Amino acid sequence: MEKPVTARGGRDASVLAAGSLGGGVLAYVFFAMVTRALGADDAAPVAVLWAWWSFAGAALTFPIQHWIARQSALDHGEGGIRHGLPRVAAAVAAVSLAAGGLAWLARDRLFGLDGASFPLLVVAVGVGSALIGLVRGTLSARRRFSAVGTGLAVENALRCAAAAVLMAGGVEDPVAYGLALVAGYAAVLIWPAALVPRRGNAGAAGPSLAFVSAASAGQLLAQVTLTGGPVLLAAVGGAPAEVTALFAGLALFRAPYTLGLGLVSALTGRLTRLVVARRRATLRRVRHGVVAATVVLGLLGGLGAAWLGPDLMELVFGEGVRLEPGATAVIAVGSVFALANLVWTIGTLARGRPVAAAWVWLVAAPAGPAAFLLRGGSALDDTAATFLAVEATAWVAFVVLDVRSDRLLGGQEDR
Repeated sequence: MEKPVTARGGRDASVLAAGSLGGGVLAYVFFAMVTRALGADDAAPVAVLWAWWSFAGAALTFPIQHWIARQSALDHGEGGIRHGLPRVAAAVAAVSLAAGGLAWLARDRLFGLDGASFPLLVVAVGVGSALIGLVRGTLSARRRFSAVGTGLAVENALRCAAAAVLMAGGVEDPVAYGLALVAGYAAVLIWPAALVPRRGNAGAAGPSLAFVSAASAGQLLAQVTLTGGPVLLAAVGGAPAEVTALFAGLALFRAPYTLGLGLVSALTGRLTRLVVARRRATLRRVRHGVVAATVVLGLLGGLGAAWLGPDLMELVFGEGVRLEPGATAVIAVGSVFALANLVWTIGTLARGRPVAAAWVWLVAAPAGPAAFLLRGGSALDDTAATFLAVEATAWVAFVVLDVRSDRLLGGQEDR
C-alpha cells in the first residue's frame, strides 16, 4: 500500500512545484502583455490594480488558505471551517467594499481615470482573492495538492489568455485589461465542490475571524517589506533608473519566494498535525533544517548574486537594468531570509499563534530605518540594506519564537 501513497505524494509535489513556477512566470507574462498593449502611461491604472492584487493575495488569499488547512487538521474534517466561514466572508466583504470606496474617493490620483470602473475592479479583486484562498485551502485540506498546483497555473493562464484576446482585437482600454486580471479568478469554477466545506465535527473550531485577521496583518507587513523597496527609494529621491533596477532586482530574486508560496500549501496541515501530537523532537529537527538551509543558501545566494546577478538582470529585463554586485548580493541574501520567514510563518500559524507572527514584523520593522540612517551610503544601497535588515531581524525573532513555542508545547521527545 505504501507505493501508491508515495507515488501520489511525489506526483503531487511535482505538480505543485510546476504549478507554482508556471503561475509565477505567467503573472509576469500577463503584466508584460499589458504594458506592451497599452504603453507605459496607459498601463498605469492596471499597474495600481496589480499592486492591490499582490496585497490582497497577502492579506486575504494566504490567511484564508492556511486557516482552512490548519482548522481541517485540528478537526480531522471541515466542520470548523463551515462554522467559521460566514464570519470570515462578512469580513472579506467589508474589507473589499472599504478598499473599493477608498479607491473611488482617490480614483483620479490612483488611476487617472474618472468613473467607477477601477474602484469596482478593486472590490472584485478583494472578493476573488478570498475565493482563491477558500479553494486552495479546501483542496489542501483534502490533500489534493495536484489540484492546488494546477489552479496556481490556470489562474494566471486565464489572465494571459484574456489579454491575448484583447491584444488580438486591438483593444486599448485599460478597464478591459483590468477585467482580464479579474478573469483569472474564474479558475475557482474548476473545483466548485471546494467552494463549499463539508459538514462534520466543529468541536475544535477556534476564533476563525481573529486567526484570519492576525494572519492577514502579519502577512501584509511581510509583503510591504518584500515589495516596498522601490517606493522607499523613490520617496528618498532615488533616480528613476535606480528605482526600476531595484524593482527588477527584487522581482528576480523574489522568484524562489513566489515558488515557495505555492509549495507551502502542503506544509500547514503537516506541521499542525505534529503540533497536535506534541512531537517536539520532530519539530526541533524541522527548525534546525530551516536554520541550516538559510545559512547555506544565504552564503551561496550572496556570492552567486554578486558574481552573476548584474548580468542576469540585464539578460532578463533588458540592457541597462542592472545593480552593482554589492546591491545584488544584499538583495539575494535578503530574499533567502524572506523565504525562510515564509516557512517560519507557516510554523507559527500551525501552532495557532498568528498574533505572534504579526508581532515579529512589528518588532523587526525598526531595524529598517536604523539600517538606512546608520549606513550612510547611496540611497540605493541604503534601501537594499533596509530590506535585508528587516528580513534578517524578523528571521532571528521567528527562531526565538519557534523555540519558545516548542517549550510551551511540552509533549514527547519522539525519535
